[in-house]
Amino acid sequence: MDDMLKDFVVEALELATNVEEHLLSLERNPGDLNTLNAVFRSFHTIKGGAGFMNLPAMVSACHLTENLFDALRTGQVPVTPIAIEAALQASGFVADQLTELANGAAPESLSAMPDALEVILNSAIDGKDAAPVPAAATASTVAVAAVAVDTDGPDWNALYQAVVPAGTAVPASATTAASPAPVTPAAPAKGGWDGVDRRSSGGGDKAAASIKEESIRVDAVKLDALLEVAGESVQAANQASVLLEKLAQFPVEGQAATLMAALAETLNRASRYSTELQRATLSTRMQPVGKLFQKFPRLVRELAKDLGKDVDLQIEGAETEVDRVVVDSLYDPLVHMLRNSLDHGIEDNATRTANGKSTKSVILLKAWQEASSVMIEISDDGKGMNGEQLRAKAISKGLITDTAAQTQEEMLQLVFLPGFSTKEVANSVSGRGVGMDVVKTAVEKHRGAITIDSKLGVGTRFSIRLPIELSIVPTMLVRSSDAALALPMAVVQRVVELPDEFEHVGGAPVLRDQGRPLPVRSLAGSLGYELGMEKVGIVISAPQPYILSVGAVEGTADLVIKPMTAITVPGIAGTARSAEGELVLVVGLSFLLEGARQTAKMAA
Repeated sequence: MDDMLKDFVVEALELATNVEEHLLSLERNPGDLNTLNAVFRSFHTIKGGAGFMNLPAMVSACHLTENLFDALRTGQVPVTPIAIEAALQASGFVADQLTELANGAAPESLSAMPDALEVILNSAIDGKDAAPVPAAATASTVAVAAVAVDTDGPDWNALYQAVVPAGTAVPASATTAASPAPVTPAAPAKGGWDGVDRRSSGGGDKAAASIKEESIRVDAVKLDALLEVAGESVQAANQASVLLEKLAQFPVEGQAATLMAALAETLNRASRYSTELQRATLSTRMQPVGKLFQKFPRLVRELAKDLGKDVDLQIEGAETEVDRVVVDSLYDPLVHMLRNSLDHGIEDNATRTANGKSTKSVILLKAWQEASSVMIEISDDGKGMNGEQLRAKAISKGLITDTAAQTQEEMLQLVFLPGFSTKEVANSVSGRGVGMDVVKTAVEKHRGAITIDSKLGVGTRFSIRLPIELSIVPTMLVRSSDAALALPMAVVQRVVELPDEFEHVGGAPVLRDQGRPLPVRSLAGSLGYELGMEKVGIVISAPQPYILSVGAVEGTADLVIKPMTAITVPGIAGTARSAEGELVLVVGLSFLLEGARQTAKMAA
């Protein structure tokens, strides 16, 4: 098994296991929309990987199940027992095929999707209470009814032979010495799934173990915890140093002075060791993005072939290193973006020729380090995005109101709305309204940001900015309305002094910086705080640069960021502690890149 197939099998098996848990939960709570969406996305992800690996039976099963859950989550059909059963059978079929691959089976040797599975899925999609029962099953039911039950209980062997179709493999444990007529194990019926879950069999366990022995998968939560502990140790050492400096202001002599000197030396060692621990932890988590990028040339080639397009994928900056947790989480988002570029962005050959373009289109996947951030771009030389058309589509779908998204920048951002798609009919590549919202969510989960730049007839560029280190972020400490705040240094250009009076353009204050007029926005006002005196400005490097006014700048610091899990505060990405122990609110990178403006809630 090659590495790419091995990675797919391990990841897809985890998804299939989670799907079963979700389905059992959904059986108890049929109205849980979050669970419905989770199951839909799991099958959507598995289908994408299966298509990439050329596993047609798995693609067919996932596609039908995807159709079912699309209907369930939109309310077109109700969540019924037959729907749950159909999804469980589909999940079992997918998991069994994955286990066969883990056992060493060649992809081309896998069986086709069984007719019975297709029947039950289509019945569930049509909202029927039960799937059509084949004639053979009816006969089996009669046979079950005829099985005698004596005082010792039912004849389990006779029951089994009555309900299991002839030719189905029977585990050795199904026959016992007490059985009057042992069943002879037979080969599985060719051409379909026999309904037997083999994932708990000895062979499956050994295969899964062999995969995981070669490539140990560490839970991202554990890696986050390790880095957090390392960061906290550095923060604790810094706080202790500050306290020691304050303590040194008091006069000491004799034995106390000796103890103070020893304490200072001990703290220096603790600080040095904690810094080394932090550096070592970070190094174990860093890896080149090339490991991720190498999966995409084949994906682009196969998708381009399916769409009848001639596409050249160019990769730059594969040696750029980033946190491995980010690498693992970026696979699905980048797949969605590449699929969208191929399906939506790149024109067909005839259109490109008519517009004077080469029939061979180019998609560029590029990475580089910029200050304390890693930049990843996906750009194409396709048709570009029409903001007005995007807005009209969002309005027609009821995703926004008639007064929303007035500027070109806001129009382009509409592609990140859940459920947004410009496709009229879903195909195997795109069009279900799932994808770009997943991209934005995944990027922002790691305190990153994504922006779009597009020009009609020229092409589109998606830019992702991520912190090189997840837990420890270089920040500028500021104060506004008596609140201690931290701004990611990734977007801070410089600090400027603000005048008593501003020029105004369209009623909004502006200030000329290096010859260019930049809008001035209050940090306190943007966060909903009470306005106070703000005489310091910070030039923010964003797609549309601006100046952020604050009360004071108090220096810079590398902070250990903790996400806010209990509550959500617009504009705030997390919290941290300063060297003095004060609670600091960390302003979100996306919030700053989007102009430090509270986006009006879009009406659904």
